[in-house]
Amino acid sequence: MDLGEAVMTEPLAAVAPAIEPPALFTGLCDDAAVFPPGLAPLAEAVPAHRRHRAAAYAPMVGPLVLPVNALGDLGPMLREKIGISVTAPGGPDDVTETFAAASGIPVELHGIEVAVPPGMSPGDFFRALDRAHAGREDVPVCVEVPRDERRSEIIRGLAATGHRAKFRTGGVTADLYPSVEELADAIKSAVIAGVPFKATAGLHNPVRHTERATGFDQHGYLNILLATDAALDGGTAAELAKILDQRDPFFVAGAVPALADRAAEIRSAFLSFGTCSIAEPLGDLAGLGLLPDEFFQEDL
Repeated sequence: MDLGEAVMTEPLAAVAPAIEPPALFTGLCDDAAVFPPGLAPLAEAVPAHRRHRAAAYAPMVGPLVLPVNALGDLGPMLREKIGISVTAPGGPDDVTETFAAASGIPVELHGIEVAVPPGMSPGDFFRALDRAHAGREDVPVCVEVPRDERRSEIIRGLAATGHRAKFRTGGVTADLYPSVEELADAIKSAVIAGVPFKATAGLHNPVRHTERATGFDQHGYLNILLATDAALDGGTAAELAKILDQRDPFFVAGAVPALADRAAEIRSAFLSFGTCSIAEPLGDLAGLGLLPDEFFQEDL
């Protein structure tokens, strides 16, 4: 089965009360609708997110993820509070801007996802982040770990400060996709250091495959769940890479139920992933038999 042809069942628009999903999938999908390739306008993404949060599958949906420069336009759209996570691509200065912009609008700040600026040393970065984050330690911080020689020192810094990691797993160009070996090493390093991580970009589908439209090899979020479990169990980076490279959707899906007893531990390590589509990843889980029919319309 080609994951490009996997069943994409549309979640129900609004069902109450919410149905309890498997613990392995609770809060798994952060709503990154405004980011590529979806690029939903903010005026569409906000009401769509509210529909997700009112639906039967709501427990599987995380906060709406927005760039810091969208907060000025967000405020006038809101009549009631909404949960958001904010990306800070400019580094610690954007963290300061995020707190200032969020303070005047009805949002619940679930987290800030901050990049390490090019050329900035890990020491300088963490000192600047400490200053920007001071007094708002209640807001979790995910640091996008750079894919260069600074990675190991950044992960050590995250372990020392209690912040979280963010790994980029794809994007709009081929160079933004790490190899299975690179991603395996990153996951293994984070687990050994006790640093929880989220993933971003390129994870619309559950199992690794080659996207027909682009020719890019896409990572699968179920592969990452299985690789995280293996890392927690002491697996080597080479063993994790083999798991990340597994492309048979039914083989991968068949291995997932065995994770149920360790769901809390696995999800404490692998926190969530950002997706510009909520329907696509959840629909694929249903197509693979990993979600009950109650979450979805039978005629789609």
